Amino acid sequence: QVQLVESGGGLVQPGGSLTLSCAASGRIFSRNRMGWYRQAPGKQRELVADITAVGNTNYAGSVKGRFTISRDNAKNTVYLQMNSLKPEDTAVYYCNIVPPLLPGNYWGQGTQVTVSS
Repeated sequence: QVQLVESGGGLVQPGGSLTLSCAASGRIFSRNRMGWYRQAPGKQRELVADITAVGNTNYAGSVKGRFTISRDNAKNTVYLQMNSLKPEDTAVYYCNIVPPLLPGNYWGQGTQVTVSS
């Protein structure tokens, strides 16, 4: 069964930090490049960070140096450590494989991140 469950979002002040988690079913997680995507109101969903099965990472320019993606293959979980958060980081954050080609265009419920004073 395909399943992605994101958690860890919340309200944080500018400059603050959050860590997001995504628990994936094993058949999605193993051997796949995993990514964190975000969608802000009125904007298209964008890929912000991704990680290969062996730990190689890539970041969008807007988050490079502030966000860190990691994965625990034993727990089928991918993380996103977000530091120095800015109001423009406000969005719903999702995890998925890269590219996001799961059957039925499946996406999890996402987790809301709001950066505001």
